[in-house]
Amino acid sequence: MSTVKSLDDLKKIREEALKKQSLKATSGKTEVIVGMGTVGIAAGARETLKAIMDMIEEENLDEIIVRQTGNIGLDSFEPIVQVAVPGEDKVTYGRVNPDMARKIIKDHVIDGNIVSEYQIKV
Repeated sequence: MSTVKSLDDLKKIREEALKKQSLKATSGKTEVIVGMGTVGIAAGARETLKAIMDMIEEENLDEIIVRQTGNIGLDSFEPIVQVAVPGEDKVTYGRVNPDMARKIIKDHVIDGNIVSEYQIKV
């Protein structure tokens, strides 16, 4: 960590911290969470995550937060994608390949319709 030598240095550190904090703020935003534990990666989670990121970029979905998490605990359903829309229950999808991921983003995240045939009911 760098040494603070002036008030300007302290202000810069504060601005950087506030910027990082605002990037983490998720209230009121839809979150897409991809399980990236060892089992998920082995099952194809990297490709699923890439498809999600590509779709979000193509559709200019600036208000969507994509997060990675470790093992979600449902190894037989990997790759797992969860969609958390503010004010609604989190929806968990299993065995999500890139094509399914695109459909989830289009139907659930954009249009608001849960893709029940991919949903894990736990």
